[in-house]
Order: sequence, then structure tokens, then C-alpha cells
Amino acid sequence: MIRLLLLAAVTATCMTALAACASVAEPLQTRPVGTDHPCKADDVDGYMGETATAALGLAIQKHTGAQVFQWVPPDTAVTMDFRPDRVRVTYDRKMRVTAIRCG
Repeated sequence: MIRLLLLAAVTATCMTALAACASVAEPLQTRPVGTDHPCKADDVDGYMGETATAALGLAIQKHTGAQVFQWVPPDTAVTMDFRPDRVRVTYDRKMRVTAIRCG
């Protein structure tokens, strides 16, 4: 019994000493993805109805300042996650641009 009490006392002392040596890490300061280069879909109406091509996609990406570009074909589901640095361009079966949205 005395041996068990002695073992418990030594264990408690060691645990206290180890806890005193532990350091607390500072929380990381992180920004949400895409906040460095947010997309701005102002004045994109001129692209509506245009034929969806790689060159048009690059022009829209440059115009909006988006880092990420995504074509959205007809009848296609997309994720609902919000990315401030993404532009999505939707087109119809005739390959005509029908929507341009940031996020």
C-alpha cells in the first residue's frame, strides 16, 4: 500500500513538473483562401452572348482579376463553396456565355 502511494506521489510530481515546462503555441493568423485577389464582376455584360472560347475565358479572367477560372457547361452542378478569387462562366448548348459570377 505504501509502495502504491509512493508511486502515485512520484507520478503526480513528475506530471506537475512536465506541465510547467510545456509551452503554449500562439494561434496561427491565417486569411481565408482567395482574399488576396478578389474577383470583381463589374461591367462584364459585354461578354454575355459571346462564344465560349479559351481566349474569351482569359479575357474574362483578366477583366475580373480572378485567380481561379471555371467554365460551367450546361446542366452541370457546381459546388456551393465561396471563393472570392474565383470567376465562374456559364454557357449554353450553343456555347454562348449566359452568366458570369464571382465566388
